[in-house]
Amino acid sequence: MAEPASWAEERGAIYLRRMRTKAAVAYEAGKPLVIEDVELDGPRPGEVLVEIRATGVCHTDEFTRSGADPEGLFPAIFGHEGAGVVVDVGPGVTTLKKGDHVIPLYTPECRACKSCLSRKTNLCTAIRATQGKGVMPDGTSRFSIGKTKLHHYMGCSTFAHHTVLPEIALAKVRDDAPFDKICYIGCGVTTGIGAVIYTAKVEPGAHVVVFGLGGIGLNVIQGARIAGADRIVGVDVNPAREALGRRFGMTHFVNPKDVDDLVPHLVELTGGGADYSFECVGNVKLMRQALECCHRGWGVSVVIGVAGSGQEIATRPFQLVTGRVWKGSAFGGARGRTDVPKIVDWYMEKKIEIDALITHKLPLERINEAFDLMHQGKSIRTVVEFA
Repeated sequence: MAEPASWAEERGAIYLRRMRTKAAVAYEAGKPLVIEDVELDGPRPGEVLVEIRATGVCHTDEFTRSGADPEGLFPAIFGHEGAGVVVDVGPGVTTLKKGDHVIPLYTPECRACKSCLSRKTNLCTAIRATQGKGVMPDGTSRFSIGKTKLHHYMGCSTFAHHTVLPEIALAKVRDDAPFDKICYIGCGVTTGIGAVIYTAKVEPGAHVVVFGLGGIGLNVIQGARIAGADRIVGVDVNPAREALGRRFGMTHFVNPKDVDDLVPHLVELTGGGADYSFECVGNVKLMRQALECCHRGWGVSVVIGVAGSGQEIATRPFQLVTGRVWKGSAFGGARGRTDVPKIVDWYMEKKIEIDALITHKLPLERINEAFDLMHQGKSIRTVVEFA
């Protein structure tokens, strides 16, 4: 492998050195990823070169790989749940330096756009337009194979041993936190716990229903436990998820296959309806059930799961007229550069648990097995470690 890219001066002009690095490339929808040596340009102004040490394989990666993602672009380097070390920084970078430990952020935090300044949302708009096109803020890609440009993914591309990101899309974290655990905070942990704490603002004594006990749902459960919820009901068709759910704070488990009518059952179980419900699957039928199991007058249902292209949600307007609220949550409502370091601290201080959710570890060369494990329902989260 070539030396990392860096900035240098030649006759007074700044130029970029290019490096080669290993990456898993998605050439087309529905096909396995291919391990390749790719070329990576060094960081330009406001950008940072990061060596990824570990990355989680998330359902969102599979959503795009499958072809269901309407914004999916190919060829691309997927991955958005990583952790690593800063190798180099471009001109103008002031908040990061070589050697810093970082978590890439698919939801950046510029702290200057209208959305960031509003304090009403975590959905920073500073680089959204270019991020959705699979390129850096200047409209170009840093990845290529020969003359073929490769798209960035969610502004992160953590399925590459090295990647380049904008400074505003990196959270600096403590140096003693293990990469193979905190990479999960880059998406799943923060999305689940954050939806409870930052989006729903669940209060002590609340009754909570969680639809889907996968990597997101289990983190919703531990978020509800941290918030002091009194009754935490997990809903899943996989009975094997019950034990892990209870470990993370679930008080009741419901398998929809075992009840005649799910919504009335959940309403009765929560004493008139859930104060808060969370849909963590991306199934529009479950989204409706999650809303309708909420308490009349004040129940709040949070949609976390991402549905397929063209799908729509529906309910009777009366459900909303009588006081129920439908909300959405992206990245748990967390502000990446501000909140992610705090969540890393929570893990290190043993306030939250991550280790039990990392069910498999694989080298990059076996990354396609992670998708197989996901489809087989055998994994909560598979982490790929870079040698």
